[in-house]
Amino acid sequence: MRDWFTKDFGWKLFSVFLAVAIWLTVHKIRGESVGQTAPFAGNVTYGDLPIQIVSASADVRNFHVMPSTVEVTVNGPAEVMAKLQADQVRAIVNLTGIQPDRNLLRPVDISAPPGVTLVSINPPEVAVTIPKKQ
Repeated sequence: MRDWFTKDFGWKLFSVFLAVAIWLTVHKIRGESVGQTAPFAGNVTYGDLPIQIVSASADVRNFHVMPSTVEVTVNGPAEVMAKLQADQVRAIVNLTGIQPDRNLLRPVDISAPPGVTLVSINPPEVAVTIPKKQ
């Protein structure tokens, strides 16, 4: 049993030293990354954001959405929210592949810059009036 502890003692001591050094390095890096997370700013609300309609390029009808604007609340890191402008947040209704003579509800999708998180959309759906092709 004694031989088990003393045989290659130098290599065993070096291994313990290397394991401690790796652990301290990882612990320091994780501590720095946790400490560097940006604080989140409060919620920012953009009211009367116009809805943009996306449809097939061959479909040139004049679609109508009701309501034509939505209220969007977003959140994100303080440095991102300080630079965020209302025109960088877009409300989109996708009308590709829908039936031509139906009135329907469609969900509103929000496009925002990276780092910006959607909190809420009011209303989440809009009524779409689709005129018939002539």
